[in-house]
Amino acid sequence: MGGDTRQRTTRLTGRLAADLRGFREVQRLAYECAEAVAAQLRPGVTEREAARMQREWLRERGVRDWFHLPFAWFGDRTAFADFRIPLQFFPTNRKLEPGMPFILDMAPVHRGYAADIGYSGSLGLNPVQDRLMSDLRAHRELILEQVRERRSLREIYENVDRLMVRQGYANRHRAYPFGVIAHKIDRVRERRWSPTAFGFGVQSLKGLASDALHGHREGWSPLWSPYRFSDHSPQPGMWAVEPHLGFRGTGAKFEEILVVTDSRDPEESAFWLDDDLPHVRRWAEEGAA
Repeated sequence: MGGDTRQRTTRLTGRLAADLRGFREVQRLAYECAEAVAAQLRPGVTEREAARMQREWLRERGVRDWFHLPFAWFGDRTAFADFRIPLQFFPTNRKLEPGMPFILDMAPVHRGYAADIGYSGSLGLNPVQDRLMSDLRAHRELILEQVRERRSLREIYENVDRLMVRQGYANRHRAYPFGVIAHKIDRVRERRWSPTAFGFGVQSLKGLASDALHGHREGWSPLWSPYRFSDHSPQPGMWAVEPHLGFRGTGAKFEEILVVTDSRDPEESAFWLDDDLPHVRRWAEEGAA
């Protein structure tokens, strides 16, 4: 998919190599949480209960801060059906039913490193979501290829849109604030007490705001959107990328960290932080079948 990221890390020196290890560890912790919580979901569990299960699992393992608190979406809410205002993203009392798709989304901060991940699944068989997940593989490949070509973020966004149309799907990440498919994440200063506001960690919001101000002065944005402010080449750093497909009330996505550097080597100029993730393993198994 993105090459051997572990081997690549050994070729990078200094602070970047250490940061990659830190970001990879918290991303793996988040995906481990998603798999653990998904395995505990049963009929009747609500989105709020699933979100609380994620918070408790991560807090038991030392997480005290968040880029954003955990979300959970069930049924047609996985496709953001009729979402109009930000409050609709927050967990509700929607109950999980057999065959129903779900998405778990969490963004913990651990030891000063942040991750933002999305995990799609269903309670029992759901052929539509299975197809969506299989078709997301092409989006992961397209995004990496075009970031390495240093196309503008806006152009890549539009090409992801075109791929979705060819596949017969609707773009559901466009429902997110500013229509983002990705956003930058950074290290976060650790504090004994880390407050949240509107579901987001205050320290992380400050970092994003600082990036936005700095980027505005230099002509780039920490938000990867379909709008003019994203009409620039990929900025070096860590990007949490989340293409989100929708089809007739069913949604699916992955979310993981894409690393962008200023290297002239194509493979080191951009790569997925980790290829040992649930959706990547799924695609490998499908390819081997």
